Amino acid sequence: MENAELRIKEFEEIKSIIIKAGEIFKEGFYSSKEITLKGKKDLVTEYDVKIEEFLKEEFKKFDYSIIAEESVKDKFGNSIIIDPIDGTTNFAHQIPHCAISVGVYENKKPKFAFVYNPVLNEFYTAVAGEGAYKNGKKINVSKNDYFQRALIGTGFPYSSADNTEDLDLVINRLHNVLPKCQDIRRLGSAALDLCYVAEGKYEGFYEINLKPWDVSAGILIVNEAGGKVTNDRGGEFDMFNDKCIVATNDLIHEDLLSLL
Repeated sequence: MENAELRIKEFEEIKSIIIKAGEIFKEGFYSSKEITLKGKKDLVTEYDVKIEEFLKEEFKKFDYSIIAEESVKDKFGNSIIIDPIDGTTNFAHQIPHCAISVGVYENKKPKFAFVYNPVLNEFYTAVAGEGAYKNGKKINVSKNDYFQRALIGTGFPYSSADNTEDLDLVINRLHNVLPKCQDIRRLGSAALDLCYVAEGKYEGFYEINLKPWDVSAGILIVNEAGGKVTNDRGGEFDMFNDKCIVATNDLIHEDLLSLL
């Protein structure tokens, strides 16, 4: 088999595994759940663990290290990065803005991306160099270049419970951005928020203190849809070290950066 065929086969195999994990996700979404607090605002359900364990077991057949939210943190290189439920608080409260996020990396470069919301049957995918898709249909970022008409997504960090500096930063940025844009949304799943930038629902998104598993898939999906992802200084975003991610349709990127 040629490399291109192997690549397609691997992509489809990983996708089918995630679809199976989606059945566990849906079962959990509609049932009563055991909820455990990891911090004042950060919670986990038994379904986070069930989905992660299922994915880890299935992904063993591939030649990748695993980096997963609830357990293993293998060395990053040729890696699959798993968030079993991005938006666990929404999931626990039966709010259908939550998803499985899986980013596949080769030599530390994004290769495949999958963000799947089984409740709403929304499956966002991307292959490096081949575009971004939602349920098999190509998606692209918004063409709006006027910031006053831009819808911006953001998130509130768990650290806001204890860290007054982070809380002040969040409030100050809302104070700067909100009057200048059309409006701000805080829906509670960074993985899906990035996909909303990719398909043109949002013009931009920013958030602090996200983890690699929150954004590993969404970054590629935004880039493949024609968008731009940086840190809040305009430099290349490092998901392991940078405090803030900024993702836009590229057209309003400098406007958003100037307000952060």
